[in-house]
Amino acid sequence: MIERTALWPLLLALCTLGFAPAGQAQGLPTFAVTAKDGRLEPAQIEVPAGQRIKLTVHNAGTSPIEFENLGLRVEKVLAPGARSFVVTPPLKPGVHEFIDEFHPDTGKMHLIAK
Repeated sequence: MIERTALWPLLLALCTLGFAPAGQAQGLPTFAVTAKDGRLEPAQIEVPAGQRIKLTVHNAGTSPIEFENLGLRVEKVLAPGARSFVVTPPLKPGVHEFIDEFHPDTGKMHLIAK
């Protein structure tokens, strides 16, 4: 049986690992996106290529949104008024389209990685 004193370092390590992704997201280049009435704004954002970025997303509309780019494996569902963020993998140079799946015809935004 493991002694109680031996459990503290293990518990501390597990807690630290649990918070690591949130801490890592703080130093990333960050860009804001707002969803409202079936539109994503701004419609285009220029971002650095070759590194991860953080997108803060605010649903300022009156209906839910599903902000996503399946190729990058990024997806976030937000209720009206909700705020959250997503972190992309390192982006290759080029255009990466994000959509609001609940409004696919009008809810589009392009990340241009340079």
